[in-house]
Amino acid sequence: MSISRAKFLLKTLNNLKPNSFHSISSRRYSSESHIPSHLEKVGFIGVGNMGFHMANNLIKAGYQLTIHDKDLNAMKHFSDNGIPTKETPFEVAETSDVIVTMLPTSSNVLEVYTGQYGLLHGGNPLRPWLLIDASTIDPQTSRRVSATISECILKEKRGHRDRPVMLDAPVSGGVLGAEAGNLTFMVGGLEEAYMAAESLFLSMGKHTIYCGRSGNGS
Repeated sequence: MSISRAKFLLKTLNNLKPNSFHSISSRRYSSESHIPSHLEKVGFIGVGNMGFHMANNLIKAGYQLTIHDKDLNAMKHFSDNGIPTKETPFEVAETSDVIVTMLPTSSNVLEVYTGQYGLLHGGNPLRPWLLIDASTIDPQTSRRVSATISECILKEKRGHRDRPVMLDAPVSGGVLGAEAGNLTFMVGGLEEAYMAAESLFLSMGKHTIYCGRSGNGS
């Protein structure tokens, strides 16, 4: 994590009221751990240096993944090992309960979520109830995408929810942390969704910190 980002995160946490954030430390999740049905099928988009290891750790933990990346070579490792891959984000959404994106820039995030054949393509009802963006991007883009997602309707109601939820969850720990499963997630968005996704976060990382409303993690 860059020095500027570290300073920003420290400033953010220092400005939060004591009761407005909390952290969860790792309980190591494995393939023998029970995975809640609402988290079982995960679409992972962006398997570059960081995403590759994060996706692998989810697979090791027993999640059923579907992969997409613009780089066909990046997907080859997964397809060669029997993991489903899709040509577009929209196709990933059609088979997933949860989406995780790990992308280089804000423009990449906008393209994957709102672009042609993106996750929200056509304004149709969504299957995934939870969309997690682990990219390091600006808070304004996170809030913009979150607001767009909150206007969508779910194909099937999840408990009392009939609309999908987005969490912004950038990470610290770098490539080595991603490989070792030692990442720290700074999460913004609906606290109920943050708590529901605990096992998923801790299959990729060691700590999560809830930072409050949408965009506060970014």
